[in-house]
Amino acid sequence: MDKLPQIEIMDNKYFSLGSTDNNLFVKIIRLIFGLVCILVAGYWFGFNIKSLKADWTLWITVLFLLGFGFYQIWSALGKANRFIEFGKDFIVLRKNPIFPAIKMKASEMEKIELFPLNIVFFLKSKKRILLRLGTTYQDINELIKDELFTFTGSNNIPLEVVEEKI
Repeated sequence: MDKLPQIEIMDNKYFSLGSTDNNLFVKIIRLIFGLVCILVAGYWFGFNIKSLKADWTLWITVLFLLGFGFYQIWSALGKANRFIEFGKDFIVLRKNPIFPAIKMKASEMEKIELFPLNIVFFLKSKKRILLRLGTTYQDINELIKDELFTFTGSNNIPLEVVEEKI
């Protein structure tokens, strides 16, 4: 099974939340595939403009190819990595490859609930942030949970472990 790395950056601990197939070959394939998608979308865009009866499904195809192509390029450049990073008094969470990372300071956290496959961060601003852990990399989930216990203990943040019963 492919192991996800735990990287220590100074005193910070970084855990990837997804696949780490980011070798040079995979990056080049993603980049080429993204460029091909954008070129095909450009061709279809030109075809739609020239056609008098452009169907709305062709426009959806163009938009999908453009979006997917840009995402592949974004991913090839390393900008779409999902991760959680534990610092001394903060947690940086990027749970979505499109949106930016969220930095939560320990002083802003009210409590944390830990479920078997979810972590819910309750902030003092009454905002809730949900992190869904996958079932593919169970060993990384356990490392994240262990680090969460260490983080909450050193920052005096209440941690509630919730057991779900089926």
